[in-house]
Amino acid sequence: MNKKDFLWKLGYLVATVSVFFLDQASKAWAVKRLRFGGDVEVIPGLLNFAYATNTGVAFSMFAEGGDTGRWILSGLAFFAAVLVLYFFWRTPRSDDRILGALALLLAGILGNVVDRVRLGYVVDFIDVQFGNWHYPTFNVADIAICTGAGLLILDMFLTRNDEKEAKEKKEEKETARE
Repeated sequence: MNKKDFLWKLGYLVATVSVFFLDQASKAWAVKRLRFGGDVEVIPGLLNFAYATNTGVAFSMFAEGGDTGRWILSGLAFFAAVLVLYFFWRTPRSDDRILGALALLLAGILGNVVDRVRLGYVVDFIDVQFGNWHYPTFNVADIAICTGAGLLILDMFLTRNDEKEAKEKKEEKETARE
């Protein structure tokens, strides 16, 4: 890897650290403002800030694991962060969509694992509802994880389409030569 590519990837890691600190700062605000101060209605009937804790993973799955579950989930998250970092460094500099996705995943994973190790639970506070429909409360780290995963899924489809188009162009050229 040349110096320019290395510096470019460091820029992604700066973005990772920025999202991580945004997550931690927003959770600190939620603890201070919402834990005992009550909910904040941001957009009536749609968006509230409401303090919640989650000892499990997404949608409170595996929340009944107690202290053992806390450390198992923390270990798995740490392992996932190491894997994401490994793939980050192996991804070509030219693949910005993948690098951005991995940077967001890393920020989100680290944001939630720090809470789990430090507090024993993850602080959630973004509460979305629409009529009778109510989405599970989440945080900035969850947004980063979902966005990163969404970008990876998008990349799978776009890469598949790019490969298909390249194959079709190659076949057209071969047909034109005949």
